[in-house]
Amino acid sequence: MGENTKIEWAHHTFNGWIGCTKVGTGCDNCYAADLSQARLGVPWGAGQPRRHTAASTWKLPRRWNNRAAKEGVRYRVFCSSLADVFDNEVPAEWRAELFQLIRETPHLDWLLVTKRIGNVRKMVEAACGMEGLPKNVWLGITVVTQAEADRDVPKLREIQASIRFLSMEPLLERVDISGFLRERAIDWVIVGGESGPNARPMNKDWAVLLRDQCANEGVPFLFKQWGEWFAYGEIDADGLQNTRTLGEALGKWFAKWESGPPAVRIGKKQAGRYLDGRTHDGVPTVSTW
Repeated sequence: MGENTKIEWAHHTFNGWIGCTKVGTGCDNCYAADLSQARLGVPWGAGQPRRHTAASTWKLPRRWNNRAAKEGVRYRVFCSSLADVFDNEVPAEWRAELFQLIRETPHLDWLLVTKRIGNVRKMVEAACGMEGLPKNVWLGITVVTQAEADRDVPKLREIQASIRFLSMEPLLERVDISGFLRERAIDWVIVGGESGPNARPMNKDWAVLLRDQCANEGVPFLFKQWGEWFAYGEIDADGLQNTRTLGEALGKWFAKWESGPPAVRIGKKQAGRYLDGRTHDGVPTVSTW
C-alpha cells in the first residue's frame, strides 16, 4: 500500500485507510473506487466503513524518512490515493494518527489532495490544535471545472500551507485560473486527462491555456498525462507522430471540438504525456512561508 509509485508528481504513495464517497463530476469514473472494491474488497460510498491499513503500511513513511535524511534529499509522498484525508466519515483519531506521523517524518513532503476543502480548517484544528498544518504538508484540491475553481480556490487560499496546489485531473472543460495565480493563491498546477474504460476526452486547448497562464505568473506546471484520449498530431509516448496508430484510432474513436485538434482514443500508455512536443515537469522548490 505504498513504496514507490508510478504517479509522475510523487516519489511514494501512502494510504492510512481506504474508502471514500464520490462527491463531484470528476469522481464519476473514479479509479480508486473500482480498485478498492474489485481488488481490495473495500465498499465505496456514504455509510460504508473505511478500512484502516496494516501496521506494516504505517511503518513505511518512517523508513522513507530515514532514507531521505541519509541521502540529503526530500521525498514527496502522495497521501490517500484511495481515500480523502478530510472525508467526514473517517474517524477523527485516524486523522490525528496521520498528522502525528507527518510530524515525525520531517524529511518527507506530504501531498494531501482533497475534494472537501471546506472541512480542512476544522479537521486540522481537531487533529493539530493551534499549530495548524505541519510545515511539510503540501495542500491540494481537485479542480476539474470552472465552477469548482471559483468555489474552492478561495477556500484553499484561506488555509496556511507551505505549498497550495491544484490537481486538475481529469480536466473536463476550459478553466481560467489566471486571477488566482496573480493573487499567489496557487503555488503549483498539475493537469491531466482521464484514464479507464469510460474516460472522457480532454481538449488540448484546455491544457495549453493552463500551461500558459502558469508560465505568465511563474507558477510551476506539470502535465501528468493525456489519459485514454490524445490530441491528434501530438507526439506520442514513443516520441513519434504515430500516424498509422492515430489514423486507425481516428476511424474508431474520435471527438471533435469547436477549436483545438480532434481527440483520438489510443490508450493511456500510447498517448503518453507530451504537450506541444515536450514534457512539462514543474515542481515547487521554495515554501511560500
